[in-house]
Amino acid sequence: MYIRSYSPNDISEIIDLFYNTVHTINLRDYSAAEVDAWAPKDIDKVAWDRRLSENFNIVAEQDGVITGFASLTYKGYYDLLYVHKDYQRQGIATALTDVIEKEVVLHGISELTSDVSITAKPFFEKRGYEVVLKQKVERGGQKLINYKMRKELKKPE
Repeated sequence: MYIRSYSPNDISEIIDLFYNTVHTINLRDYSAAEVDAWAPKDIDKVAWDRRLSENFNIVAEQDGVITGFASLTYKGYYDLLYVHKDYQRQGIATALTDVIEKEVVLHGISELTSDVSITAKPFFEKRGYEVVLKQKVERGGQKLINYKMRKELKKPE
């Protein structure tokens, strides 16, 4: 696995990864209507590219295939973490999150927050994140449950 910075040339593959992962993996915890609202067929590539380009974004790649991606704002918000539906449970989320957490510490940010799906909650809990709030967010007319989570990070001594 190779982790590198996001490039605008990645946008189509990232959107496909996002759509297919939500419609396959997250379907275990959310209804079909909820995943349709969360990841609609007509995703705005320009808006996504702008969102990704404005933040710290990394992609995991294996044999020329993007297997995951993660996004961080420099205000300490872990915005996105998705792993390709065919590459689950191979350490990709762990590797991406390791890089995100190191980047946060390098920038002197002491707390990382994220809005985490039901599906991703166990992963984040294992990494020491704690639930601050269970919430219902509205997407495309659907109310989806997710969790506001946080983790304190310390600079290495």
